[in-house]
Amino acid sequence: MLHEKILEAAAPYLKDKTITDAVVGISLMGCCLNDSLVGVAYVMRDELPGGCSTFADLEKIIGKNALEVAREYTFGRDNIQRGMATAILTAAENELDIPDDTTGDSMGLDITSADTVGMIGMIKPIAAYMKQKAGKLYVFDKGLEAGGETSLDLMAAQPEAIPECDILIVTGSSTINRTAEGLINMAKKARQIIFVGSSTPMFAAGWEQTPVNVLAGSFWKSEYKKEIFRAISLAGGTKNLGKYSVKKYLRLK
Repeated sequence: MLHEKILEAAAPYLKDKTITDAVVGISLMGCCLNDSLVGVAYVMRDELPGGCSTFADLEKIIGKNALEVAREYTFGRDNIQRGMATAILTAAENELDIPDDTTGDSMGLDITSADTVGMIGMIKPIAAYMKQKAGKLYVFDKGLEAGGETSLDLMAAQPEAIPECDILIVTGSSTINRTAEGLINMAKKARQIIFVGSSTPMFAAGWEQTPVNVLAGSFWKSEYKKEIFRAISLAGGTKNLGKYSVKKYLRLK
């Protein structure tokens, strides 16, 4: 199982770490380990249960061992717990030696008009680039579709569209809502599968048994922890936090 393998790969970087702070906004959530490592993940709010104090027990993770919490929350009951597990992973991965991303919106891909590209989760600059280069572009976003956005491809079309794709670009949030493995398995024809975004766990060993080629995530500048957490608490998104991050690019195969 993909999530178990990613957690296993991350375990050496988590076992001696303590969660010293956390924050949950309506767009992003953050975690701080040992007061020096900051991680961020997406809040998949369209599937969250309603009610006051539904997530009140999140406070208990402060002061706890990062590996223990990551193990519990990786298989948690909702997308807040699973998202926090991802934030813990993205905090720990700051200790990895991963090159900076210099590819820009091209993602380092050689795309021609003969290619069909699929994007799971809208990232506008990348989608705009792919639309210019590819012969056909599918863009799916469950949250935007639920919010009434009509310019995207319907989620119901994924089973037919994804097997057609020569290139599949997937946002890391699919590791939170547990759709990642299904998407990978549908992409039978794809010569390139890329996971991108701040919620992408970049522990290479966790992806070894998959056809995924590239992980493109972000490291967070710990000296701006206060600013990062404040922006998250005020409903800020990745546009608000961009200046506090360093994009990373890891080619697996």
